[in-house]
Amino acid sequence: MQLKKRSEIPVEETWNLQALYKTEAAYEKACKALDKRVKAFTSDQTPLKDPAAIAGRIKEFEALQVEEGLLGEYAHLYTASDLTDPVNRERMGKLEMLIAEWRPQLTAFINAIKNLPEALLRKVMKADPGVKTFIEDILREIPYKLGDETETALAYLAPATDLPYGVYQQAKLADLSFEPFTVKGKQHPLSFVLFENSYQYEPDKAIRREAFKAFSSKLSTIRNTLATAYIGQVRTEKAMAKLRGHNSVFDYLLHEQRIPRAIYDQHIDTIMEKLPAVMRKYALLLGKVHGIRKMHYSDLKLPLDPAYVPAVTIEEAKTYSRDALAVMGKEYMGIVDTMLDKRGIDWAQNIGKSTGGFCSSPYGAKHSFILLSFTNLLNNVFTLVHELGHAGHFGLANRAQPMFGTLPSLYFIEAPSTINELLLADELVKRNDDPRYQRFVFSALVGNTYYHNYVTHFLEAYYQREVYRAIDRGEGLTAESLSGMMKATLQKFWGDAVEIDDDAALTWMRQPHYYMGLYPYTYSAGLSIGTKMAKRIREEGQPAVADWISALKAGGTLGPIDLAKTAGVDIQKKDMILETIAYIDQLVDACVDLTKKIK
Repeated sequence: MQLKKRSEIPVEETWNLQALYKTEAAYEKACKALDKRVKAFTSDQTPLKDPAAIAGRIKEFEALQVEEGLLGEYAHLYTASDLTDPVNRERMGKLEMLIAEWRPQLTAFINAIKNLPEALLRKVMKADPGVKTFIEDILREIPYKLGDETETALAYLAPATDLPYGVYQQAKLADLSFEPFTVKGKQHPLSFVLFENSYQYEPDKAIRREAFKAFSSKLSTIRNTLATAYIGQVRTEKAMAKLRGHNSVFDYLLHEQRIPRAIYDQHIDTIMEKLPAVMRKYALLLGKVHGIRKMHYSDLKLPLDPAYVPAVTIEEAKTYSRDALAVMGKEYMGIVDTMLDKRGIDWAQNIGKSTGGFCSSPYGAKHSFILLSFTNLLNNVFTLVHELGHAGHFGLANRAQPMFGTLPSLYFIEAPSTINELLLADELVKRNDDPRYQRFVFSALVGNTYYHNYVTHFLEAYYQREVYRAIDRGEGLTAESLSGMMKATLQKFWGDAVEIDDDAALTWMRQPHYYMGLYPYTYSAGLSIGTKMAKRIREEGQPAVADWISALKAGGTLGPIDLAKTAGVDIQKKDMILETIAYIDQLVDACVDLTKKIK
């Protein structure tokens, strides 16, 4: 379990970032070239009067944004693979300084576009449909636009307003070090990655709970630092909401997602009302199977059957993924094959690597890039197909749309990943009808797909709403009050089924999502769309697949309500959420029934 240095990882287990820039020299040359292009672009003072000429300027601006995105991901992906490497940190720092110079210059162009008459902007859309989504976004922003000088000043201040997330990342990944903990005279190494990828699933109760205690104790030492960073984040968002004339911080953050406040609140309130009973039933099943008289928060990630977690090699994981996703068709599978065969995936576990998993899909790149910490267990394949869902989504959208038309509302983002996990489960249960195997698959869906990506992130969302409500009320926040709100959230959800202690209250320190606006609730939103869509594919086959591929290709050209309708899903009603909760309930009941059959 001792993590290796990045230099010790076999190259075939790492992603090939040369797919972005072949050499470091090529990257540096591209930085200098873009710097010159930005200066040339912003120095052009040609009046913006002719619709066709304006469309051409927008496309020039888009090309600059594409190159900046490629540069940014090259630096970011190296940093994510090893934050302890000073070369990676220096590269990222230099690029951030360059972007900080470019941002205010390019903001002047955006301001100029926003100052144009609406009638002229609509003529620009007619002159060139390729800029339609860009103009539509501009029209949505105009009512909240500030004066040109203020917008430019905010652009200059962007590096400062982005600091809270940087502080969080540095404190968690670079400065926070863990000492080994001891159980029954034996020392066990500890790190963020080891705890989140291994110890919280550890079947030995003494090791699992001691690991959580040691992990939480170390987290507690930086609680005031991370509280200061998080409070800085939400205060900045509150200030921006007020500056731009939004009624609340919620309206400000939801505006970008194109989601009405009513849908957001309905989503959170419905889940808190209906889902706890289902998950408490699962917690009680875990306790019964493992002989735990009183479940603790640290027990909730425990596998239902730890002795039955099939091992898989990377090659087997690739095979399972291909078989599960084949229903998506040739075009989609071409993207999947490229990811699996062209080193689009970083499988390794190493010191300094970013925790969790993600997929980056820079526009104009040969393929996406997926970060994992693969532990050669079958449940890791769910994470793999999840991230392949993001790769498939943006692989299709990036081909079908101009850059400014690729990114859909965050409300939709997690749907393409969820559907892949459900397709994988369908594939796995076809392979083996053994009750123990099938219980493993169903419990993997409950314990990973839905517990982590639905329940965990929903609890983040509920907690986050409480924090923003406090900010809107003008309340002061501290590390203690943040922990108190998290503890109350967990207690409300788990009730008497799970013991929630002060260590569990520190959970708000573990995820970076709080620095990304109203992102956490979009997991349960996307999972609900994905669950509904998977049901359609099971029942209708290729017509449903065709609708889904059309929705993926639409990218950000439609708002989330219309985008979901393209796939045959209505997000304005509770039905989608209630159907998802009913499906989770069926999975839990299947686990209960199969447990009775297993001796």
